[in-house]
Amino acid sequence: MWTTVVWDDPVNLMDYVTMVFMRYFGYSRERASQLMIQVHNEGRATVAEGSKDDMEIAVHAMHSYGLQASVEKAAK
Repeated sequence: MWTTVVWDDPVNLMDYVTMVFMRYFGYSRERASQLMIQVHNEGRATVAEGSKDDMEIAVHAMHSYGLQASVEKAAK
C-alpha cells in the first residue's frame, strides 16, 4: 500500500486546497477542510491510499493544481 502526501506551502490559499481535495478526490467539504487544516497545522497530510501507480497519478494531479505532494510507502 502507498500513500499520497500533500505538503504545506506558503503560496496556495486554504480555500483553494480544500477545493482541490473536493474536486480531485471527491471528498465532502467537511473532509476536505479537515485535510487542509492538517496540512496547514502539521505541514503535511496523507490524502489518499492505494497502489503505487494510482498514488503517482494522484501526485501528478496535485502538482498540476500547483500543490506540493509526494508518494510514500504506507506504514504497516
